[in-house]
Amino acid sequence: MGERAEGQSKEADLSRGEQASLNLDDDAAARLKVANRNYEQRFDRVFLIRAAGRSTEEILAECERRLDNDEATELAEAATQLREIAVLRLNDLLTK
Repeated sequence: MGERAEGQSKEADLSRGEQASLNLDDDAAARLKVANRNYEQRFDRVFLIRAAGRSTEEILAECERRLDNDEATELAEAATQLREIAVLRLNDLLTK
């Protein structure tokens, strides 16, 4: 989260579009980088969250809150976020 998706895949394009509305000044970008690193060290995977409709501060707060989750709780939250992302992307495809 907060890092530009690399590559030319459709998934990378969608991810960049979903994160485009985030207000990432240097301070916010640095804080997201630290939060992502802490999450990856804690759970050994990337932090997933539906960015659409959320502010940078809300995403940071969610990442920090979720660091306190146990593994099972975090897997459930990540699955919920993946579903929300999939639904947004499906709706986008259907409305184009």
